[in-house]
Amino acid sequence: MSMKLSKQVLAVLLCYLLVQFTARAESYSPQSQSNEQSPDSPAKPSPKELQQLVAPIALYPDALVAQILAASTYPTEIVEADRWMQRHSDLEGEKLAKEVDKQDWDPSVKALAQFPSVLENMDKNLSWTSSLGEAYANEPQEVTDAVQEMRQQARKAGHLNSNEQEQVTTQGNTIIIGPANPDVVYVPAYDPWLVYGGPIVAYPGWYPVPGIFWGGVGLSFGVGYGIGYFGGFGWGWHHWGYDWHGRTAIYNHNTYISHSHTVFNHGHLDHGGFGHGSFGHGNFDHGSFRHGNAFHGGSGSHGPSGMHSGAFGGFNHGGDVRGFSSRGRSSFGGGGFHGGGSHGGGGRH
Repeated sequence: MSMKLSKQVLAVLLCYLLVQFTARAESYSPQSQSNEQSPDSPAKPSPKELQQLVAPIALYPDALVAQILAASTYPTEIVEADRWMQRHSDLEGEKLAKEVDKQDWDPSVKALAQFPSVLENMDKNLSWTSSLGEAYANEPQEVTDAVQEMRQQARKAGHLNSNEQEQVTTQGNTIIIGPANPDVVYVPAYDPWLVYGGPIVAYPGWYPVPGIFWGGVGLSFGVGYGIGYFGGFGWGWHHWGYDWHGRTAIYNHNTYISHSHTVFNHGHLDHGGFGHGSFGHGNFDHGSFRHGNAFHGGSGSHGPSGMHSGAFGGFNHGGDVRGFSSRGRSSFGGGGFHGGGSHGGGGRH
């Protein structure tokens, strides 16, 4: 009797332990973990936040927008490239192109060597750059939509039309911007917080870089950038474009794939991070960057460029990166910087 009872108790105990073990194992399964949102995960950015983020580049030619979004996923290389360009300011044309080609940078970063003021802007506003890269890594379709929305607003405000420098066309509801002369690219200078009609709250800590910032309410064009010397390299201007229907940057006629290890992917992509063939394959290395606060929209007091956190936490501005990008203060009230700015494009031929 006691032997039989002992066996029954043991059987019940084993069943209980098996159930507990199975339940605990399932709680640690990848599927269960993927369905749980970490308390440290930032909220998905709103359309207004994304519009604020893309406002400084939305009116650039399509290929340049593609290069910037791609390169923004490599913020450390942006810093390195801008430092390198400053050290080699004597190089121009074919000599510059050949030396850039030797560097171990992503093709998108190399492409920006064609536009030194754009590269400088991304370096000086490094928090914005890293936040832009993080947004594009996680929400490429939403970022693309935000660019088109800002173009629509600029057109309604009367500030986006074809001229001697660029050609503005439409395909359905899509606005396409390209150079009027295929061999010369003009980067419009404008106030990103005023050009779209109603004032936009300036991105926290935004530093207005002369050459691509103009304190008026429309667009200004300076010297064009001759791109002929860069045409023979695989990262040159004509290798880039934007697929507005597919909502992605294009490189060599294919979807651009970032292999950056320095922009955090929060898992917003349906099938993981960036891979080797298209969006949705492979995993994205989280790198070694800290993620802090969300957007500070509406803030009128800003710290030094490179010291504040980005839209999605963004870049950890410590160590060398802080030394590279902290170059003084800029203070904005409400709609942003409305000072003199620069009318020149500062092109390199």
